[in-house]
Amino acid sequence: MERDDEGVLAPRLRLGAVLIRGVAAGAVGAVVAIVAALTVGDHDARMEFLAAVGGLCLIVGGSLLAVGLYFWTACVGDIRRLRDWPTVSGQDDAASVVAPVSIRLGALGLVVAPVAIGLYHLVDGAAYGSWLYSR
Repeated sequence: MERDDEGVLAPRLRLGAVLIRGVAAGAVGAVVAIVAALTVGDHDARMEFLAAVGGLCLIVGGSLLAVGLYFWTACVGDIRRLRDWPTVSGQDDAASVVAPVSIRLGALGLVVAPVAIGLYHLVDGAAYGSWLYSR
């Protein structure tokens, strides 16, 4: 732990911990995506929903993870939490706050994407009239 400018002890952010929190949020997001997909009544609409969620999460999640890792390596000595946003004094400091946020959101998206794509394939292969196939 190190002391910040006000003398408060603040633990440093670790990349592994940031990724674990993003994956945990992604697991919750995957459950939400599954429940939302199963509430869609029409078979074709359900498949379109799952394809859109899977594709968007894959593209946006991968992009955010790449941007976050880039900023993390650029600001490796000074990674800040979102609550430290008021301490940002210039453009250089903003990247140190954006890095962990982008990594968490990217990990969230990359967990939801394979779940949605996998469910898409399950719905596509489901027997006509089953609860998974829908109407």
